[in-house]
Amino acid sequence: MDNTRTLSWQAILCWLTVLLEGYDMVALGASSLALRHSDTLHITDSRLTVISTITLVGVMIGAVCVTPLADVIGRRKVLIASVATFSVFTLLLPLAPNYQVFAGLRLFAGFGLGACMPTALTAMAEYLPVHRRARANTTTMTGYHFGAVAASLLAIAAAQNWRVVFIGGGVVGLALVGIMLFKLTETGSTGTPETTGPQDHDAEKVTLLDLLRPKFLGRTIAVWISTFMGLLLVYGLNTWLPRLMEAAGYNMSASVTMLLVVNAGGIAGMLLAGYLADTRGVSRTVLVWFGAGAVLLALLSIRITSSVLLDVIIFFAGVFVFSAQVLVYAYVTHSYPDRIRGAALGITSGVGRLGAITGPLFTGVLATAGVAYPWGFYFFAAAAVLGLVAMAAAPAVRRVDESDTHHQPSASHPGAS
Repeated sequence: MDNTRTLSWQAILCWLTVLLEGYDMVALGASSLALRHSDTLHITDSRLTVISTITLVGVMIGAVCVTPLADVIGRRKVLIASVATFSVFTLLLPLAPNYQVFAGLRLFAGFGLGACMPTALTAMAEYLPVHRRARANTTTMTGYHFGAVAASLLAIAAAQNWRVVFIGGGVVGLALVGIMLFKLTETGSTGTPETTGPQDHDAEKVTLLDLLRPKFLGRTIAVWISTFMGLLLVYGLNTWLPRLMEAAGYNMSASVTMLLVVNAGGIAGMLLAGYLADTRGVSRTVLVWFGAGAVLLALLSIRITSSVLLDVIIFFAGVFVFSAQVLVYAYVTHSYPDRIRGAALGITSGVGRLGAITGPLFTGVLATAGVAYPWGFYFFAAAAVLGLVAMAAAPAVRRVDESDTHHQPSASHPGAS
């Protein structure tokens, strides 16, 4: 009974940690109109682009440089410190006297935020049996889209008072830290809850070169490419979908609603993808998800007159596009040994952040050139195809049954299921 309660707290806290990233991802964009009217910050469109980019750079640095520390000093310490860092600097944002300070605070908040998601996903993967790891990843990642919806709704309610949005994120983060101090437990390298931290002292020797050794080189390159494409899609769509749909001739209110629809699809997709990955195999499922996402994104380049049909297509685009990336994370938790799993997930997430920066920037260039529709959707569809090709080349991970829970799943040839 105690183990069940502990696992419940672990799942809730990791889910809330991921929610913070989804919240923050949308908070800046949702508050952008109000920020432009700030008398002290004087934020223009170009400055807003710089702030957004700086934030993602901070997140990337946090993912690459901070997350690997979890393999050395423990998941719990890194997770608590990361959430605390994000929360403190987010709470300071309303006090920023000018644009430069605001941007700097976003950079430091990004350092903390970058380590939150990969560390939370690693902790959940290690806390559960191997045959449930994919569902652990995808269920935890539903928090991302709940956070995105929460930020949108709070920004609408706050109207011009943009400070409320960031205060809300910071307060929730600090409250989460307080609960973590009492309820969050450590996970050990054996995949079971521990109280003394990771037991594998070789973790101190983990470097980027470990991921590039011949044994892991093929899968490392594959997951780096696919995570780059996956996050390019997630951030690109969440940033530009309303603008793309407006350019296609849909009215503005409908375009904003579509952002909620695609994130609702993302939540449903996380749950479905996790179940299928655990029962049918993560390698096979991720290929289907990238392939279906590419087809649906290409369909959105066609002007659709039926609002019902359009909503259905956008919903299913969210189902497949937003959870394809999370399946890549699930693949990482299955295919790397315990000793370097945290570093592998953190560095993979960091590489993916380059895609998170590239997607919005390139789509913005298309929008500025007046060709966002339909070329924006062609661009996204092509990214999904590249993600598919990369994962097709990766060594496949076989499906894990409950009888295999004490064994690490082996990677086999690409044609295995």
